[in-house]
Amino acid sequence: MRVPVGLLMAGHGSQKLFGLFGGHGIQATGKGFEALGYHPGTIFAGIAGASELLGGLGVAVGLLTPLAAAALIGVLINAMTVTSPNGLWSTEGGIEYPLVIALVVLGVATIGPGALSLDHFFPWRNGGWRYGAFALILGGIGAAIVLNL
Repeated sequence: MRVPVGLLMAGHGSQKLFGLFGGHGIQATGKGFEALGYHPGTIFAGIAGASELLGGLGVAVGLLTPLAAAALIGVLINAMTVTSPNGLWSTEGGIEYPLVIALVVLGVATIGPGALSLDHFFPWRNGGWRYGAFALILGGIGAAIVLNL
């Protein structure tokens, strides 16, 4: 589960940062972020893209998994905030998609990345509620900071 979700999120970040995989790149994404109320848009697009790229790669390979999950959760909380006026379902532009991805990475942080990960020698390799809570709280703090800038 962590590999495809992590790689998809890394790809999503690459769209923002570098225009890969049909993305628009940092300048155009920054203009979109400004339209959503994030100023300066390019800085916030860079933060979001880097969080998605690095967090996604971390989740995919199982490296610093609670921290990688926190980076993704923070970005996804912001995405949910932006889409919340549209309700729940993604067909209406709602929070469904970022909510599902946030729950998946929270689950990975909580159950641990497993034996076939770069975190194999760290205590969080087997997960636990403390690591899930860490990812959720740190992601929430990061999102709160961004939303209040």
